[in-house]
Amino acid sequence: MQSLAEECGLTSSSVVADVGSGTGLLSKLLLESGCEVFGVEPNPEMRAAGEHYLHDYPRFHSVAGRAEETNLPAASVDAVLAAQAFHWFDPERTRHEFIRILRSPGWVILIWNQRLVSGSAFLEGYEQLLKHFAPEYEAVDHRRIDDDAITGFFGHSHWRKIEFDNRQEFDLEGVQGRSRSASYTPPPGHPAHEQFMSELENLFQTTSRDGKVIFAYETNVYYGTLLPA
Repeated sequence: MQSLAEECGLTSSSVVADVGSGTGLLSKLLLESGCEVFGVEPNPEMRAAGEHYLHDYPRFHSVAGRAEETNLPAASVDAVLAAQAFHWFDPERTRHEFIRILRSPGWVILIWNQRLVSGSAFLEGYEQLLKHFAPEYEAVDHRRIDDDAITGFFGHSHWRKIEFDNRQEFDLEGVQGRSRSASYTPPPGHPAHEQFMSELENLFQTTSRDGKVIFAYETNVYYGTLLPA
């Protein structure tokens, strides 16, 4: 994050928007680097969780808004960041909104973890569970976002990309919690929820080692300046 901040000219005096800030994980990293952060989040429950998580950071400001309508003043931020959220955005409307709120030169940083779907029995089985029980899953899969889509969003082909490996290790409770936190899995009360969670537990029991399974990811970071249309 430090080298990326340096490339984008972020300093402890920078004002940034974390769009789709959720529970505040990325905002915390930015705050700890000294930035002033406006966390823009449309979901009331997620926004409240972020406010609670970051209540000790006076330079954090919680904002009810979304990518297409952030409710931030014009030319009010030095950079916009979005983690695990770009697949929800309307690209054209979001592009115009980001241009509106950004000060020159207009840096945007897009980050997401792309979960690997092969390489272990757990990863392959989990992918099949999602395809079977989560009809919205393929519609929001980040693998649908290709280089042409990124070029269209930035308005030029001079954006940059960083890739690195990432992994999370979970016990059964952690796997269940991680799955429930995904927007596309059947929530409690949904007709498929109980069966999905039962199948997930069976998958865990048959593929775990020493009571743990590994979610493996490729983390993609896209960054560049936005050019007006």
